[in-house]
Amino acid sequence: METRGGFLISRIKQVGGRLFDRMLTQANVDAFNGAQGRILYVLWQEDGVTISQLSSRTSLANTTLTSMLDRMEQGGLIRREPSPRDRRALLIRLTDEARVLKADYDRISQQMNDLYYAGFTEAEVRQFEGYLARVLDNLEGGK
Repeated sequence: METRGGFLISRIKQVGGRLFDRMLTQANVDAFNGAQGRILYVLWQEDGVTISQLSSRTSLANTTLTSMLDRMEQGGLIRREPSPRDRRALLIRLTDEARVLKADYDRISQQMNDLYYAGFTEAEVRQFEGYLARVLDNLEGGK
């Protein structure tokens, strides 16, 4: 059986990423790009995580993440601080400037969701996301 799932997922990621970046630009949100938004999203959910936790939650390689965090720190979005529990670990924390950007990110994310799921019923969205979760589980070595 010939399948195109991986190809379609890759295309959705590419097209969606370009569209998200364009929507950020049109909304005059220039403090971060779409890839940095993934990092901010994780930090908005839980501030003060390690680089390895960020890597796991964003699926970005540590080397890629480190250079992105350097740019985000220079841009005033994050700061690194020593962990009080582990002297070897650094925690990535949001700045006040980054916290303020959450409302813009949420609004544009909702616009993206509206595009992704245009014409879908709630049941179809749940079913589709269930399938995607199973594919991800398969790829991550689950059952």
